[in-house]
Amino acid sequence: MADRLTGGDSSLLRRINAAVTLRTLRNGRSVTLTQLVGDTGLSRPTVEGVIEGLMESGLVAEVDHTPAGQPPGTRQRGRPARWFRFRAEAGHVLGIEIGVHGLRVVLADLTGELLGSEAREVDGTLDPEERLCAVRATVAEVLRRTGVSRDSLWAVAVGSPGIVNRDGTIRLGTAMPGWTGLDLGARLRRSFRCPVLIENDANLAAIAEHWQGAAVGKGDVVFVMAGLSPGAGSLINGRLHRGFGGAAGEIGALHLLGQEATPERLLSTTGKPLDPLDEAAVARVLRLAREGDEVARVAMDRFLRRLVHDVAALVLALDPQLVVVGGWAAGLDGVLEPLREQLALYCLRAPEVALAALGEEVVAMGALRVALDHVEEQLFAVDPPAIGPR
Repeated sequence: MADRLTGGDSSLLRRINAAVTLRTLRNGRSVTLTQLVGDTGLSRPTVEGVIEGLMESGLVAEVDHTPAGQPPGTRQRGRPARWFRFRAEAGHVLGIEIGVHGLRVVLADLTGELLGSEAREVDGTLDPEERLCAVRATVAEVLRRTGVSRDSLWAVAVGSPGIVNRDGTIRLGTAMPGWTGLDLGARLRRSFRCPVLIENDANLAAIAEHWQGAAVGKGDVVFVMAGLSPGAGSLINGRLHRGFGGAAGEIGALHLLGQEATPERLLSTTGKPLDPLDEAAVARVLRLAREGDEVARVAMDRFLRRLVHDVAALVLALDPQLVVVGGWAAGLDGVLEPLREQLALYCLRAPEVALAALGEEVVAMGALRVALDHVEEQLFAVDPPAIGPR
């Protein structure tokens, strides 16, 4: 492609060559100029010019590379090879989960290598301002412990329950007080000088499991976030499916089809709706079921049957290769076999079923992946990149 661009295309050609070279360096290995020429297919003078520009931008560094067994500083015959590496430390990205009862922040360099994380419990009744203050404090603690400057952040991605508009507004969020209608993106952008991206938590969990978890190498995936109001994130051909208005996968709304199917009734051990309906109350029911309490076991079975019903609806619509189960259900003993058996009964083709592999960090890790994707789009863009803090 580069050979067909001439004359007035010189600026575009330089940007294409820079993107090709940077992508080759991005895997983190130190490579020689000769290796870069071979890997990129560009001429040596072109690669030399590109490398000089990338070094000036701070994205590439030349490194001293002494052959194994040779004392440092030993003179070599002939022209010594020049070695270069991608400077992963040139910038950083954050992944943030804002949950009902907890916050989690993970920090990584530009290759995605984790540098630090911080989790914090919060009161479920916090109003938006109090919750966002806790988010900012958690971010500040991660940056302090890792010695990373806020100015070095190139992108921040945030996961939240609810239906999230593309502009970062929470169109519907009933899990937390004052969340519906909150312009979460605008509120958090005041705290950062880099792009801030907002996404639904189950969507981010699906992305994370596809990146580093149970769904690696799978194209069509459903991640089920089993909680007070179950949600799901779906990947089609490896790409997130948000739906026209961002509401794809909101299987928790299926309980509206029948009042008897609400979580507070399904998990009740008294014949009356579970009150209060929160994670602590649900955890108590599940613990009693595991300990052999018959009434609690029946309640747990009702909850599982409802979960299967919700998941089956999505499986019938999307026909995924794999269903990954996280949230509460990941901690339920024997959840996989009931799911497999029931999906085989309800669905035309039963998918594979697996437990989430990334545990409590799954949403924050998905946010981190989204932040990295944003940075990489800028790094490898042919148009002049707008990377780094604004």
